[in-house]
Amino acid sequence: MLAYVFWHWRRLEVDAGDYERAQRRFHEALAAAPSVGFARSQSAALRGAPWAAGGDEAYEDWYFVDVAAALDPLNQAAVSASRAAPHDAAAALARGGAAGLYTLRAGSPVSAPRHAAWFAKPEGMSYAALDAALQPIIAAERASLWMRYMVLGPTPEFCLRSAAPLQLPRPFVAMTIELRPVWP
Repeated sequence: MLAYVFWHWRRLEVDAGDYERAQRRFHEALAAAPSVGFARSQSAALRGAPWAAGGDEAYEDWYFVDVAAALDPLNQAAVSASRAAPHDAAAALARGGAAGLYTLRAGSPVSAPRHAAWFAKPEGMSYAALDAALQPIIAAERASLWMRYMVLGPTPEFCLRSAAPLQLPRPFVAMTIELRPVWP
C-alpha cells in the first residue's frame, strides 16, 4: 500500500471552519466516486510540522492507494467529474501546499490517527534492526509505520502513526505531532 500525503494550509482571510467544510466536501466526493486503486482518504489538522506552513496551523491529507499505478487515476479523478467542483472550491481557499509519497512498511493504516512521530533512521542502524525495534510498539499500539517512497517528500524518512501517544525507544529521536481528525 502507498499513501500520497498532501500538506496544505489556508489563506489567512479564510475561516478555519469554512476551510475544513470545503476539505470534507472534497473527501466525501472522492469517497463517493473513487478512482481505480483508491482505497480511502484521511484529513487531519496539525501544528508543528516545519514542512507545512513553516510549522503553523496546517492540514495533512493521506490518500491510500493499492499500488503506484493507482496514482495517475487518482490524480485525474481528483479534478474531474463529480469531484471537480469540490476540489476547486477547497483549492481556492488554500495558501500553499507540499506533498510526499510513502509506502506502508509495517502494521495497518490507523483509522483515526491522533499522533504522528516523524524520524530518521538512527545512524548505523540497519533497516532490519529498525523494524525489530519498532515491531513491539506497532503491535501493541496498532500503529502503522510508513517510509518515504523514492525519497519523495519534505519530511524525515519515517512516520509512525497511532491513535495513542507513543514513546520510541533509544536511539530514535522523533518529532511528535498531534493530529485532529477532520475527515472522516
